[in-house]
Amino acid sequence: MTQTVSRQTHGWALPVLTLLAVVLLVFVVSLAVSIGEISIPIETTVKAVSNRLFGTTFELSRIHQGIVWDYRLSRALVAASSGAALALCGVILQALLRNPLAEPYVLGISAGASTGAVAVMILGFGYGVLTLSTGAFIGAVIAFLLVGLLAAGAGGSGERIILCGVAGSQLFNALTSYIVTTSANAEQARGVMFWLLGSMSGVRWPDVWLAAPIAIVGVVISMFYARALDAFIFGTDAAATLGIAVRRVQIVLLGVTALMTATMVSIVGSVGFVGLVIPHAARFIVGPKHDRLLPTAALAGAIFMVAADIVSRIIIPQQILPIGVVTALFGAPAFAVILYRARRTA
Repeated sequence: MTQTVSRQTHGWALPVLTLLAVVLLVFVVSLAVSIGEISIPIETTVKAVSNRLFGTTFELSRIHQGIVWDYRLSRALVAASSGAALALCGVILQALLRNPLAEPYVLGISAGASTGAVAVMILGFGYGVLTLSTGAFIGAVIAFLLVGLLAAGAGGSGERIILCGVAGSQLFNALTSYIVTTSANAEQARGVMFWLLGSMSGVRWPDVWLAAPIAIVGVVISMFYARALDAFIFGTDAAATLGIAVRRVQIVLLGVTALMTATMVSIVGSVGFVGLVIPHAARFIVGPKHDRLLPTAALAGAIFMVAADIVSRIIIPQQILPIGVVTALFGAPAFAVILYRARRTA
């Protein structure tokens, strides 16, 4: 009887929780568009968006129209997309590798993206053909392939994949440091360091058209494999016993994880703790079943990232902090709380 009541309660609570999360996401995106050095009322924001999307003719200054549409809205949408994608990556990796500390950067993708970006910015590889984001994406894919080959040679277990990811991260971080130290001038080194800490200053609409579809595809594919992820919690042998095509699922989901992480890192740089903390927070709210956990983590990651972007723009007057600094400032204490709660409930 108790189980029946619990399921019924959870049945109506989850849609309500999802609706509240969607409303909160819309609210923080609206705040992100309104808050900044120039404060813009939400009413003006609505009019500016309506003018561009629906062809209305509300009278607005060109400055307000440009700030809302060309700068702040695109930035907020990329923040939401990257937060959702990184949180999804954390959920997937923690299930596949059966390690609560697994997150997107465990595969060395972020370090590879950093090396690719530095190669374009400082060494001039592909200059005039490759953008900073394209170089970062290529570096991220190379890093993922290298770590994948190392892991396959080492046996492919979850623990060894993590160790190979750590080794790959150290290798590419060393390459990045070497390039910056030996080839960069002061201005280039400052720009690289700001990008490595996570930066949304150059985000525009072309980045939205890349980040948003990748995040949506990631949600759809991961939801399709939600049952398989449930099975992986108990190990690959248990998953195979339940009829899961273990190797195929691993390849597909690790590939999707690499694609999402590489894309988001190539746009916003290295942003930590989203893929680590958000999955644990979402799991605490809705439980371990992935048909609930995946959408909850995606929404929570989107909200967290947009909120972090707001804080990065207002915490210090006349200065914008790298968003990775903000996520670390909030994410590290949150993760400490999660570990403490897990210790008490163990």
